[in-house]
Amino acid sequence: MASVPSPAASAPATASSKYRFVAEYPINASARLLFPYLSTAGSLAQWFCDDVRLTPDHLFNFIWDGEDHYATVTNYRLNRTVRFVFLGRDRQPLRDPNYIDFAIETSELTEEQYLRVTDYSEETDVVELRELWDGLVQTLRELIGG
Repeated sequence: MASVPSPAASAPATASSKYRFVAEYPINASARLLFPYLSTAGSLAQWFCDDVRLTPDHLFNFIWDGEDHYATVTNYRLNRTVRFVFLGRDRQPLRDPNYIDFAIETSELTEEQYLRVTDYSEETDVVELRELWDGLVQTLRELIGG
């Protein structure tokens, strides 16, 4: 599956060939304004991928380059965090699935908002990942004015 990668890489997440990438971006917008862009199909389609459709059985169908990638939401806290766990081609859970996690955090010192992106996938080219996520988040900022 072609996962959307993230900019900063950490150590391998497991003994498999998957890696956990994490990046934080300052966002000048309230959590209430930002969260729908991270958690709803129509808003995700504006900045994250080519299209996103919600299936009748409540799966998210992320479309990149004409290919369907189905995911389920496994972690959801309104205005805080959402995690999309990707399913196999048969739309069934995988043993070690790829996932994308978006979390909105506020600095206690500065009270600034941050978007933390965690991407767990097979992607390993850190330079390409950084450029991709920087571009995606820039598009998101332009949409929300933050």
